[in-house]
Amino acid sequence: MDDIPLEFWQGVEQFNQGQFYACHDTLEAIWIEAPQSKKNFYQGILQIAVALYHLSNGNWRGCVTLMGEGMNRLRSYELGYADLDLENFLWQTSQLHQHLQQMGPDQPDQMNDVIRQLGLGNSGTHPPLPPSETLPTLQLPILQRFKSP
Repeated sequence: MDDIPLEFWQGVEQFNQGQFYACHDTLEAIWIEAPQSKKNFYQGILQIAVALYHLSNGNWRGCVTLMGEGMNRLRSYELGYADLDLENFLWQTSQLHQHLQQMGPDQPDQMNDVIRQLGLGNSGTHPPLPPSETLPTLQLPILQRFKSP
């Protein structure tokens, strides 16, 4: 897709590096100027980035709500839209979303374990947790391209 701005790929890189707030800022600037047909695409990724930012801060409600809204926005696009593997991205995101929903909002210890396993939050002071019998293998969603620029 030639009409995807170069700044979008900066946002993808920020997302994949766990710089979710920076990704939000980058994609928001694109989303504001985007034609209506592309707004939900940018906003969907933006919302998932903000959801992961909320997760890193232990905000279960903000995370689960925005993650669900972001996935719903992206589901209206073809699975290879913008040369991204949206199918895998949505699957990864939905796995994490389902786990968080099943966990519920009132489980601070489990929430901290999820944050640590994903390497979010203050992972510098607390190393990421390995998968265990009580915590399934969780991973952060990754935006992957089908072909290079």
